[in-house]
Parts: sequence; C-alpha cells; structure tokens
Amino acid sequence: MIPTWRLRAAFARRLSGMYGAEVPAYTTLLEVAGEVNDEVARRDPDAGRLGALARVTAERHGAIRVGTPRELRQAAQIFAALGMRPVGFYDLRDAAGAVPVVSTAFRPVEPEELARNPFRVFTSLLTTADRRFFDAGLQTRLEAFLGRRTLFPPELLTLAERAERERGLEPDQAERFLTLAVAAFELSPEPVDRAWYTELARVSAVAADIGGVTSTHINHLTPRVLDIDALYRRMADRGITMIDEIQGPPRWDGPDVLLRQTSFRALDEARTFREPDGSVTTGALRVRFGEVEARGIALSPAGRARYAALTTETDRRLAASGPGGPARQDVARALWEAGFPRSEHRLAAEGLGYFTYEPAPTRPRDRRRPPADLAGLLTQGWLTAHPIVYEDFLPRSAAGIFRSNLTGQGTRDAARTGTPYDGHRLSEAVGRPVHDAFEIYAAQQDASLRHALEALGADDALRTLCPS
Repeated sequence: MIPTWRLRAAFARRLSGMYGAEVPAYTTLLEVAGEVNDEVARRDPDAGRLGALARVTAERHGAIRVGTPRELRQAAQIFAALGMRPVGFYDLRDAAGAVPVVSTAFRPVEPEELARNPFRVFTSLLTTADRRFFDAGLQTRLEAFLGRRTLFPPELLTLAERAERERGLEPDQAERFLTLAVAAFELSPEPVDRAWYTELARVSAVAADIGGVTSTHINHLTPRVLDIDALYRRMADRGITMIDEIQGPPRWDGPDVLLRQTSFRALDEARTFREPDGSVTTGALRVRFGEVEARGIALSPAGRARYAALTTETDRRLAASGPGGPARQDVARALWEAGFPRSEHRLAAEGLGYFTYEPAPTRPRDRRRPPADLAGLLTQGWLTAHPIVYEDFLPRSAAGIFRSNLTGQGTRDAARTGTPYDGHRLSEAVGRPVHDAFEIYAAQQDASLRHALEALGADDALRTLCPS
C-alpha cells in the first residue's frame, strides 16, 4: 500500500518535472533556489529554525484555476486523495486590475503531515455571475462553454475516491492515479478558439486563461527559498525578467513573518489557435510564470491586524510622496522598525504570533511557582517557544503576483455590486468544509502550551492561559 503522504510527495515531484519540461525557466528557478538555500544553510547555523533544509528544498506550492463549482469539487477530490484539505478563503476580485476569482488553498493540515511533505495548491474559482466583469449574455455563454468540458477523467476521480477512503493505493493503482493526475494538469495541445479567448481576455486575462480553453493546467509552481532577496538579484543576473517587487512584508532586521513572494514574468509560450474561418494557426500566449516564496512565522489575528495597519500606512505614505518618492521597501522597513516586535520573544509574549511551547531545559529549579502569564513564563525562563511556520497565503500578495503577470488590465465595472462570496459559500462550492487557518495554528499552539504547563505543574498558568 502506498500511503497518502507518499502519493502527495510523488505527485509533487512528478508535477515539478512536468512543469520544468514545459517552462524551462522554472528549472533555472529551482537551480538558483537550491544554490541560495545551500549558501544560507552553510553560513547560518539557525537556518533550519523555520523548517529543515530537506523540507525547504522539497517544498512546493502550485496554482490552478477552474471555472465552475463542479470542477472545483472534482479538484478537491483529487487533492483529498493526497491528504490535502481546503484552507482559507481568498477574494482577489477587489485587487487593482481585473482578477474575477475567489480562491482557497489545498494543503495538509496536521503538523506531522506538513513535516513529511507540505505540498499546497492555490486553487481559484472563476466568479462567472459577478456583474462587475460579466454581463448576463457573456455569463450564459461562458457557463455553457464550461459546462461542456471535462477537466478530470472519470477513472482519475474513481481512483481519487478510493485513495481517500483507503488512505492510500496499491502500487499499480497508485501509478495509474499519478499518471492521470499529472496529465490532467499538463498544457493541452488542443487549438484555442482565438475569437472566444480574445473576447474573454478583454474582460480579464485570468478569465481567458480559465474559460477560454478546454482544459486546466498548472499556472505556476513555487519552490521555497531561505533568502528571497538574494534569489531575486541572482535570477536577474541570469537574464530572467522578474516582476517589479517582492510581495509581502519588507526585508528587515526583525523576525521573518507570514510570506514573501516574487516571480519571473510570464513568458510567451507557443500555442495553436483555431481562427474564425476554421483554419489552425500558430501563435503565443503569456499566462504561466515561475513564483518563489520565503516563509516566516504564522501571525495571530492581532498580529495580522498589526500587519494590515502597517501595510495601509505604507500605502498612505507612498501615495502622499507621489512619483519619484522613496521605494516601497524603504518606507515599509522604517515603519516595521518602529511598529512591529523586533524579536520572536516579543512576538510570542504579546500574542502576535503562533508558537509551540515546551518546558525550558534550563528552567528555574527552586521552589518558586511559575508565573501565570505567558510573558512571565518566557521571560523568567520557564518555557521555550518554537515558531509555527505560516503555511498559507496573503490575498494582496496573490493578487499582486497575478496582476504583475497579466498582459492587460482588463475591465471591471466598479459601479456594479460584486457577487457576495465568503468562506461559507466557498465551502458549498467545494463540497467540503473550508478550514480556518487561524483555528489550525491556534489548536497546535494551545495543545503544546497545555502539555508544557502540565509538565511544569503550573496550575495558575493553566487556569489563566488554558481555561477550557
């Protein structure tokens, strides 16, 4: 029996190999990421604090786009076979430019599964009923087109159901499942209807990429790097055109938090087109790119609120400075230096980040009772805090990556009201509960804290910090 996590790891490897063959610049990205990770690991003895080098090197996240709830449910079934659950709700529709999608990320949710293989797939659903993008006539024709196509063959879905039910597959079934699953995300050689694709592209390049073709495909695959700024410079030195800036928190002297992302720009890829007269011609589309990420500490709701406030203030100062003003990274760095905890200790003590806890090996050995507050337990050396890695995504950053790789801004009627979407409605579309990332991190933190306090005999702290 091939267990779930081995299926997931094998799928990630095969998908990476396939994507590297289709997009050679992705292979360059992997090479540079590997070089940077090895260099950081050699010079920094604490490089593995947010994940061992073996995990970081193997880590990937992918991205796909689907057109209908039915397609989303089928994708969810395939990912469920790999032990990946939908986590988080992301609405990209209000970002600058036309990005008419809502998204979730399929990933493992248990710490031990993440440690084995943390593969994730950021999955976006086209919002065909959103009148800011699609009028009634275009919605009808778009949904009819999407309703006629089949993204995932029945045999693949049957094997996925079996893999989820039995938590793995026999070797021959596993091989067939992996072959079909990887093929489902390959770029199709079928000619693209040029007139239809062009009509959708006038609304949104993302809409055309989803609804203008008869298949789906991996839109990007993302390795993880330990120094994203060094990678950004080194990719440019190799002649790869990168997007204008790194998305997410700035580089600064404090703890790494959340997620920083960048990518090389989408490249022209040869495609065949079916013209209105029925002839088939050759041309190019520019929709796929290579993304890379650096992950930091997961932030609590209070920490995310602090992050949002600093981001808003950065935007305000940049707008006030006008053209030719300071670089965004410089403005953001100064604000973070003044307004964000400068150490992991403060991040934990102020309840702004998520950590696991254990009794400190050098904790006080006298007869003093442990304090009842977390800051005291940390400061006085009773507890050791270990950061929990942020395993999810940032809506603004995801939209920024999408937007940076669009060939045009598209159109959006801001005077109209968008179709309401939230996590509950997305759960209905997926056909499975969409997990709240905060709840996952909090459960991991709380379990470790309770265990540590029980080991210390810290009854007062238990009553205060773990009341339930």
